[in-house]
Amino acid sequence: MKHQEAARLTHQSLERGLRILEVIAASGGLINLATVGRRTGLHRSTTHHLLQTLVALGYLRQDATTRGYELSAKLFKLTGRTWTPEQLGVVGHPIVTELARLSGEGASLAAYRDGIVRIVTKCDADGPVRVVQDIGAERPIHAAAVGKAIAAFLPPAELTGLLDRLRLDRYAPKTIVARAKFEAELRRIRSVGYATDDEEHIEGIRCIAAPIFSYTGQVVASLCAVGPKSRMTRQKLRDLRPPLRALAQALSERLGVGPDAATRRNVA
Repeated sequence: MKHQEAARLTHQSLERGLRILEVIAASGGLINLATVGRRTGLHRSTTHHLLQTLVALGYLRQDATTRGYELSAKLFKLTGRTWTPEQLGVVGHPIVTELARLSGEGASLAAYRDGIVRIVTKCDADGPVRVVQDIGAERPIHAAAVGKAIAAFLPPAELTGLLDRLRLDRYAPKTIVARAKFEAELRRIRSVGYATDDEEHIEGIRCIAAPIFSYTGQVVASLCAVGPKSRMTRQKLRDLRPPLRALAQALSERLGVGPDAATRRNVA
């Protein structure tokens, strides 16, 4: 009888734990304890115990600031799934907010899918003079730092295919419009681990970006700080390299990249 009761309780805990995972997966982002309890119909103490167990086992992650829960990279690895651009925006938003705070400028995360680079989350700077970005806006791969930071780390075959299709349109006087020069720029970016946009996309605007990798080893996004050149001086761009790299590494680790691999990819 004791064995049967233990088996019943184990089955019940497994069923409840899987139900919690389903609820969090369906939420598409951070979800708090009360909401999980309400959607699963479980008592608060039971919900809390199961959530903490799933965190300890590595299937969930609890945000240190909001205390909300989200799926960890472990589940994506087990299922062979990758994050959608929308999910990357949710996961990356705290990192983007921190970069904006540290830089005093606007910050954003751009995701890459099917040859398109698109802003998925942002944090605008305060003050009357600022660069306002729109979520969902596309960025030119050859002219924007977020695009160059991604392109530089694509697999060689994928990059060649992308370059064969890419139109090197001119957006500003400094835009790179020659393929050979753009390929040289990508080699430079690979060697230093970050990309810059020195008024190449929009006159008067400078940006610095670093690549974001997932557990697959593939580049999936890029993190950037952007502002008017009156504030984004060349010295400030240099000063932003360490915090940008650290935050890009932290986000890559959130996506399942080991700290050693993330560090190797972001070394100047």
